[in-house]
Amino acid sequence: MAERRSGKRFIAWSALAGVIGGAVFLATAELFALIFARSASPLLAVGGFVIDIVPQPFKEFAIATFGEYDKIALLAGLGLAVVIASAIAGILQLVRPPLGIVALIVAGALSTAAIVTRAGVTALAFLPPVLGTIVGSVILFFLIRRLRSWRKAAVGERTDDGDVPENPAAPRAFDRRRFFALAAISGASAIIVGITARAVSMTVGSVETIRKALNLPAARTKVTVPDGAELDIKGLSKLFTPNKDFYRVDTALTVPTIDPDTWRLVIDGMVDQRVEMSFQDLLDMGLDEYAITLTCVSNEVGGELVGNAMWLGVPLRDVLKKAGVKSGADMVLSKSVDGYTASTPLAALTDDNLDAILAVGMNGEPLPLEHGFPVRMVVPGLYGYVSATKWLTELKVTTFADDKAYWTPRGYSEEAPIKFSSRLDTPSIGEAVPAGKIPIAGVAWAQSVGIERVEVKIDEGEWTPVTLSKPINDDTWVQWFMEWDATPGTHYVAVRAINKNGDLQIEDRAPIAPNGSSGWQRSLIRVT
Repeated sequence: MAERRSGKRFIAWSALAGVIGGAVFLATAELFALIFARSASPLLAVGGFVIDIVPQPFKEFAIATFGEYDKIALLAGLGLAVVIASAIAGILQLVRPPLGIVALIVAGALSTAAIVTRAGVTALAFLPPVLGTIVGSVILFFLIRRLRSWRKAAVGERTDDGDVPENPAAPRAFDRRRFFALAAISGASAIIVGITARAVSMTVGSVETIRKALNLPAARTKVTVPDGAELDIKGLSKLFTPNKDFYRVDTALTVPTIDPDTWRLVIDGMVDQRVEMSFQDLLDMGLDEYAITLTCVSNEVGGELVGNAMWLGVPLRDVLKKAGVKSGADMVLSKSVDGYTASTPLAALTDDNLDAILAVGMNGEPLPLEHGFPVRMVVPGLYGYVSATKWLTELKVTTFADDKAYWTPRGYSEEAPIKFSSRLDTPSIGEAVPAGKIPIAGVAWAQSVGIERVEVKIDEGEWTPVTLSKPINDDTWVQWFMEWDATPGTHYVAVRAINKNGDLQIEDRAPIAPNGSSGWQRSLIRVT
C-alpha cells in the first residue's frame, strides 16, 4: 500500500515536471521571438490557427458569450490545454520514456507549422519554437531523470550502476533535493523570462506615445450636428459612442502596433499603375469629417455590436483614382497587417454618393490602437466583415471570381449590405421600473438610406409611432423615444423601424450567418 502511494506521488511530480518543461518551452520561444520575430509566439500562433479553422457556429457562440473578451477566453483555454498536455508529457516521460520528449517535439513541430504559415512571417520565424522545443525537452529530460533516481532510492531499487544503496535515506534526500532545485530554478526562470518577454513583445507604449502626440490636420469640411440630434434620456445610447465603449470584433489575438512613419499602403491588382502611399501622403490629400454608424454582422437582434462615431479621413474613391482602376474589376480585397482580408464591392468604394473612407481619426483623436491605428477602412451600409478592415496595408483591385476574403469560405456571403434595424435601450431587459409615466427609448439605423420612422407596440396593442431625434445624416443612427404610462405587471415591448424607402424592418428571425441577423426586438418589462 505504501509503495502504491509512493508511486502515485511520483506520477504527480512527473506531471509537475512536464508542466515546467512546457513552461520552459514557451518562455524560451517568447525570449527568442524578441530577437528573431515578435510574431513567432507559439501560443499566439496556435491561437490564430484555431481562430482560422474553428467552425462558424463556434465563432458566433464565442462572440455572443464573451463579447470583446472572446480572445482572452481563447487564450485562457489554450493555456489550460497546454498545462494538461504538458502534464501528460511528463507522466509519459516517467513511465514510457522517451514518449514525453516525443510529445514535446510534436508540440514544437505543430507550433512551428502554425507560425511559419501565418501572414507576413519572416525568414527566421521558425527559430523561436525550434529553440524552445530543444530547451524544454532538455529540462524535461533532466527533471524526469532526477525524479527517477529519487524514486529508485525511495523504493530500494538498484541505482544506475547496479548497486543497492546501503542507506537509501541519504541518496533519497539527495535526489529529492536535486529534483526540487532544478524544478524550482527552471519554473521560476520560465515564469520570469516568459512574462517579461511577452510583456516586452506586447509593449505598445512607444506607439501609443506616438499616437497621443500625433497632431492630425484640421478637417477641410466638418459635419454639422443639428440641434435635437441627441436626446437626454437616462439609459439611452449616446449619439456618438465613446471610443472606449465602441465594440471591437476582429481576428487579432494581440493588437498590432504600427508606427505611422513606417506604415505603407499598397494599391495594386487590376490598376493602371501600382501605387504605394505613406501616412503623410494620405494626410496630404486633405481630411474631412464623416459621421458613420458601423454594425458588425455578429450583432444579434437587440445586440450591442453597433456604434456611431465621428470619423476623420480621405475618400477611398480618391485613393483608388491614384492607381487607376481597370475595367472588369468588381471588388477590392483589403488586407490587414495581421493577414486578415475583406472583399468590398468596388461600386461601394467609388460611388460619389457614398462616403467610403480611409479613416485616420475617431471622435476627435487619432484612431485608437485597437480600432485600427494608423489607418482603417470605414464604409457606410456594409457589415464590417466586408468593409471595415483595420490596420490596413493593402488594397488589391480584383474580382469576386478571382479572390476570396477571410470570411467568405467560412460560411458568410461575399456581399453584405446591412439589414436596417432598431433597438430598445431603456427600460433594459430584467430591469424593474415603477408604475407611472416612464420613457421607452432606443436607437435605429439604416445606413446609406436613413430612418423614416420607428414604431413601438405594448403587449397586444397597436403599433405607435415614436418621436425621433434630428438625424445627422442617413449614415448614422437616430435616437427615438416615447412616454409610456406603465401599469403594474409584466409587459412585452416590441420595436420596429421603417426606412426612407418605405421598407419595413424584417420581422422574420434570421441567424447571424450568412449575412446578418434579422427580426423585431421584443422585450419583457416588469413594472412594480
